[in-house]
Amino acid sequence: MLQHLPALVVLLTILLQFGTVWAVGHARGKYGVKAPAISGHPAFERAWRVQMNTLESTVMFLPTLWLAVQYGFTLWGGAAGLVWVVGRVWYAVAYLKDPAKRGPGFMVSSAGWGVLLVLGVTGLVRAMLAG
Repeated sequence: MLQHLPALVVLLTILLQFGTVWAVGHARGKYGVKAPAISGHPAFERAWRVQMNTLESTVMFLPTLWLAVQYGFTLWGGAAGLVWVVGRVWYAVAYLKDPAKRGPGFMVSSAGWGVLLVLGVTGLVRAMLAG
């Protein structure tokens, strides 16, 4: 069962991305921000920044998760990935309400990513030295 944890984390990441896309679309309609505009009502701009920040973070997160899992840290990589997802959800919800309160979620997701980076580098170096 635990060997599937990283796949669950990837699925949750996809759902998180979908949620941020939905929030932007909803805000576009609610605040009358017509595409391709990316500015207008502050609540729309917050939703758009949440989507972009989450997308940018995901670009670094997924390869790092892959490295950690590929090189022998399935359980710990999956757990750190869950921490990242929880942190990004916290970040998104806080940012949508009040941008000044996004920090704790950012820190939690950064900690999860940092652990993944250490695991990935450790596993890769270990593999290179062994073979």
